[in-house]
Amino acid sequence: MKAFWERFKFHSLFIKIFIVMVISIIAVALSASWTTVRMSERLFMGTFSITNSKVISQIKANFESFHYSIVTATNNTQLSGTIKSFLSEKDSTSQAMLRTYYNMTTQMKRIQSNVDRYEVGIKIMGENGRSYATNTNNLLLTDSELNKQKLTQSTLAEPKRLMYHFYQENNLPTSQESVIVASKALMERTTGDIYGSLYITIQEGDFKSFYESFVSTGNDVAILNKEGQIVSSNRNELLGQQATDLLGYARTIEQEGLDYVNVDFRGKDLIVLADVLPSYDFYIVNLIDKQTALGQMVDTKMVALFCSAIVLVALIVVFLISRRLTKSLTLLSRQMSKITERNFHNYITVTGSFEFQELGHAYNYMLDELNDYVDKLVLTQKEQRNAELAALQHQINPHFLYNTLASVNFLVQQGSKEKAVQTIHALISMLQHALSNVSETISMAEELENLKSYVFINHVRYGERIRVNFFVSPDCMEARVPKLIIQPFIENAFFHAFNRKNDGYIHVLASQDAGMLILEVVDNGDGMENVSPERSLFGPESKRQLFNGIGIKNVHDRIILLYGKEYGITITSNINEGTAIKIRLPLITT
Repeated sequence: MKAFWERFKFHSLFIKIFIVMVISIIAVALSASWTTVRMSERLFMGTFSITNSKVISQIKANFESFHYSIVTATNNTQLSGTIKSFLSEKDSTSQAMLRTYYNMTTQMKRIQSNVDRYEVGIKIMGENGRSYATNTNNLLLTDSELNKQKLTQSTLAEPKRLMYHFYQENNLPTSQESVIVASKALMERTTGDIYGSLYITIQEGDFKSFYESFVSTGNDVAILNKEGQIVSSNRNELLGQQATDLLGYARTIEQEGLDYVNVDFRGKDLIVLADVLPSYDFYIVNLIDKQTALGQMVDTKMVALFCSAIVLVALIVVFLISRRLTKSLTLLSRQMSKITERNFHNYITVTGSFEFQELGHAYNYMLDELNDYVDKLVLTQKEQRNAELAALQHQINPHFLYNTLASVNFLVQQGSKEKAVQTIHALISMLQHALSNVSETISMAEELENLKSYVFINHVRYGERIRVNFFVSPDCMEARVPKLIIQPFIENAFFHAFNRKNDGYIHVLASQDAGMLILEVVDNGDGMENVSPERSLFGPESKRQLFNGIGIKNVHDRIILLYGKEYGITITSNINEGTAIKIRLPLITT
């Protein structure tokens, strides 16, 4: 097992490259297949919508032809004096009644001939209580029941319109009970008086014959009235149901002039086309099952088989090429693994192919550079230690200790023992802070306490003409900073910033910005000339030390040694406006 693992370890690069290539090839194949299918789908939808629009136009023509026959029969009924007399006259003699029924039979046969192409029934009802009906496809309702129906009430409410209604007989099976009824009020032209009503009925099964030859699996048609009820469909389970969602799609297509819409209807992804039947006040809605239609157009198995074959060939080619490219590198890694740990003088013998020789030369050159770097690092560490020692020497100013003790002595003589005790405690805290390990970092909260002790001592010595304010963001309190990183700048402000001005302020600020800890010491003192963030005060070109004896250059050097050149100190100052010190440190909280 161990031998296998050692062998596997040297081929890990080849395995990783091969796995990445496998994933990439499969991803490309899947993406290409998906894109092809989607493009085919869009092409199909565009073509299918054009084709089905023509089909809908043909269906619409069939409905208009039927409507024309109904209009002809209705007009002939409206113009017939025999029918008018039959429906408006009161009871007469038996002989007159026989003659009237004979004439009605003859007249109704003529009117029936207008719609002989279709299996329809005709019924007329008069205000005088008389009625007449043909013997086929009539409503199975008595005259009194028919008068109470909503379709009759709607007809009489709008007597000038030829209206189409959907009606179901509850006592018959669903496949036979649905009928479409065309109704028209019979009205005297001169007076506008209604003397009867006309009903022409067609079974829904005969009504669907106008479009049944145009439907197929996954390609359905539904006829909706203005209330959203399905009055006819090749799918019997939809008949009579409310489909307000389909009505909404149809109205959207009509109002926005769309060719089609993609919808989710009752759990299926459908393409919906629609057109209006103005004569009927109906909508033709064409429902296309996208999955079924695409399945007939795209052979998914063939596409999958073709893609699999391409992927397999590509993987074989990738395997051979990757193996050849990584062979030289595998040999180099085996040789490099024999180098003794931490032995930077164990160079390898450069042999083999051109690629291997280039890598060998590069490796040997790397060892040379590494040895030079180690020598420079040792020298740098020595310089860092010297800088830290120099910083430590500047942190404890004997003059400051002498003046502080003199102030304490004066306070004792004046009887201000409590303030003298506070001053001694502040000095003790400062000495403990300064004399500990200088390379150790502390929290911003601890550094803040030390600064307050230092400020307190200075206020005892010189009074409070210089106010010091601390503005530290709460999220910076746990940040780690080198000890005594801010004190030299406050000390410089106390002793050099207010020589011409009698009073002023010093602000100490701490905040986070872009993953860095930003410390600032800002005063409104005398200021300096020719100082800006772009001009370094600490470079070799600086011929004078602007912050004499305070050790600020040592602070700057110490920051660079600890964290790198992207961190450090910048100073901005203007005469009579004050000085702003900005210290940039990495944000470290642990």
